[in-house]
Amino acid sequence: MSAAATAQSAAPVPWRIEPSGDRLLMLVFDAGQGAEALAAANRSACAAAARIGAAALPGVRDVVPALSTVGIHYHPAEVAGASTALPPYQALGETLAALLAAPLDLSAAAARVVELPVCYGGEHGPDLEEVATLCGLAPDEVVALHSAEPVDVLMLGFAPGHPYVGRFDARLAPPRRATPRTAVPAGSIGLANRQSVIYPMVLPGGWNLIGRTPLPLFDPHRTRPCLLDAGDRVRFVPVSAAQFDDMAAAHAASQGGGR
Repeated sequence: MSAAATAQSAAPVPWRIEPSGDRLLMLVFDAGQGAEALAAANRSACAAAARIGAAALPGVRDVVPALSTVGIHYHPAEVAGASTALPPYQALGETLAALLAAPLDLSAAAARVVELPVCYGGEHGPDLEEVATLCGLAPDEVVALHSAEPVDVLMLGFAPGHPYVGRFDARLAPPRRATPRTAVPAGSIGLANRQSVIYPMVLPGGWNLIGRTPLPLFDPHRTRPCLLDAGDRVRFVPVSAAQFDDMAAAHAASQGGGR
């Protein structure tokens, strides 16, 4: 059975809607314990966020999917059906419940696959050797496992355009660094506990740095500022240091010429 068919036929994940303050509702998915349960909850959150966003509900200002939740930010005075008899949070909650009554198509949440070139090791991945030792693998084996197949973009968080990606092979489960770095270069790819993050700008961070991409993860001047969105899939494609430099130079030139 294909991944899409499996996703479509998977049992629905229980959800509930909770108010959080006077301008936010939280849609919470609870699939239970374990990696597969978390993956199902994440796919459900991404699919629900896509459906809610496409509905363009009155008063809804932003829809933010996370690992197993969706934040629905709204303006109370603009919510359809809100009145003194029916508070805005309740009116919007009922609208959301009706919108989500039909089963979610979880295959739609992973429709876009983005290829991301990565230069592993060396100056761009200073922790690759240590990670390999921790995992009981050779560095080339770490790279092969990390780039073997597309993985899910679970959510964006911590900073604009900052994706959490996973889950990888069980062998790629080193802990985070004991001492975080105060400045991680933009494009750096961290690995810990079967997940990766990609730093969209210079930021502090405690993940093990195994590589770096020359592609900008976040650019406020683009029509689509974030290169990746929750629900996407990303395929890491190993490139050489020379290829990294060429791609970085090409992107720098295109940015300079377009502004």
